[in-house]
Amino acid sequence: MFYICSMSNVHVVWFKRDLRVHDHAPLLAAVASGAPVMPLYIFEPAFWSLPEHSGRQFDFMMESLRSLDEALKVRGSALCIRVGEAVQVFAELHKHHGLAAIHAHEEIGLQWSYDRDRAVQRWALKAGIALREQPQHGIMCRHPGSADGWARQWEAWMLAPRAKAPDEIRPAGVPAGEWPAGDDFRLKPDACPGRQPGGRAEGVELLRSFIASRGRRYRTAMDSPQSAEGACSRLSPHFTFGTVSIREAYQGAMRARAELERDGDSTFAASLDTFLSRLQWHCHFLQKLSDQTTINSRNLHVAPDGLRDRVSDGDPRLEAWISGRTGFPFLDACMRSLNDTGWLNHRMRAMVMAFAAQHLWMDWQQPAARLAALFTDFEAGIHYPQAQKQAGVRGTGIPRIFNPVKQSLDHDRDGDFIRRWVPELSGLSAAHIHAPWDAPKAELARAGIVLGQTYPMRIVDHMAAAREARDRIYAGQGGPVQKERTTPVRAEWVADRSPSSSRRERPQASPPKQLAFDLQLPEAVQPQASPHA
Repeated sequence: MFYICSMSNVHVVWFKRDLRVHDHAPLLAAVASGAPVMPLYIFEPAFWSLPEHSGRQFDFMMESLRSLDEALKVRGSALCIRVGEAVQVFAELHKHHGLAAIHAHEEIGLQWSYDRDRAVQRWALKAGIALREQPQHGIMCRHPGSADGWARQWEAWMLAPRAKAPDEIRPAGVPAGEWPAGDDFRLKPDACPGRQPGGRAEGVELLRSFIASRGRRYRTAMDSPQSAEGACSRLSPHFTFGTVSIREAYQGAMRARAELERDGDSTFAASLDTFLSRLQWHCHFLQKLSDQTTINSRNLHVAPDGLRDRVSDGDPRLEAWISGRTGFPFLDACMRSLNDTGWLNHRMRAMVMAFAAQHLWMDWQQPAARLAALFTDFEAGIHYPQAQKQAGVRGTGIPRIFNPVKQSLDHDRDGDFIRRWVPELSGLSAAHIHAPWDAPKAELARAGIVLGQTYPMRIVDHMAAAREARDRIYAGQGGPVQKERTTPVRAEWVADRSPSSSRRERPQASPPKQLAFDLQLPEAVQPQASPHA
């Protein structure tokens, strides 16, 4: 149905996971049109009903939306809030206000978001409304046919001048609408006392503190959950919700690295090299997701189909694992930390997922979805490829099976991280806290520990379970060679290889002027560093 409107020149900026006014090309394009601009955010009930989404993510997003709203109001136009299915929301807005164009970033997400965007595209075409989507993070819908070609284009994107935030926005005069609450979407109560706060000011401060000081030990401290808490950038939720663009982080780190090289600080410079590489990997996996949007629901290879036990909520293995009650202290500490903070370092994410798939022999899909809901920074293109990798369903060969006790000894030798998150074991010595089932009875008694009562017995014999998993995987493969599933995903994005096959070289040309680290926070805003940064 189409409508004749008295106003027909409103340009909508549809914010999705790009909650900022800086380095936001669609916003700049809408303002440059000279037309009235409607900044819009749509709360979509179907989005929040997906199992990967949770109250902690909603709360972080709400803080980020409030921050965005303030930034827009300073420039003359408040954020327009609507609740409903996107096509219906746009149809209603067009009926009452008349839309000439919709500006948005392309969203790289689950199949649901891809289908939603396609539906909006079809509606806009029929309604005669221009839909102008622009890439984000350097992700290209039609990328070059090689990883090297993609890496070159991505780096060129990262070095291009950032879009300056507009000074003024011509308002469209559309009512702002009511802000919903998590209860409106039947989100379960989600206590996360250590969650990182949302909002652009928090993200900018994390980036500043990381490239100024915190990132010095990044390269060596990122593997241990204890040291990674402060040494990692902690920018991941801000990338997920777009309060800070990856290009801003890349250019800020590039400038800091150049200064460190001039000062002869090779240690810090090397850590920033690793950080820059991780940013590229981040976008590399998002590029893969843009080619294979069903990666959360089907194995990338055929052979493992049906190999593991399908589980549902309430399965004792799943519930013990997700709550940190497996009887393996280091793994339980990681899961309890994640439940409390919404974050876990990369290596431990791999370990906990591998334990679910290998030692507990659960099909990866339900554990991965439950795990996703615990991450404030859930990013489908990062999370699901890693879940499939740890389950061994992405490629040929036997996947790495982490020994949870060895990981504990390697990354928490003194047991400090375990004592912090599994306090019922705090009385054990460093020699026995990693494997309390081997502790002398006298030491357990002195520490007030009764295995099976005050702390669970280990859920499996991890050595025997690992051997059995290897045997099952090899037998399920029918030998060392698998036939790859026929999917739209390009072959060069399936393999776990560097986005660039050669060692990535830093650009030798002088950086563009906008490499200056001017993230343009108002002078009055002096955010405090997050205690979980």
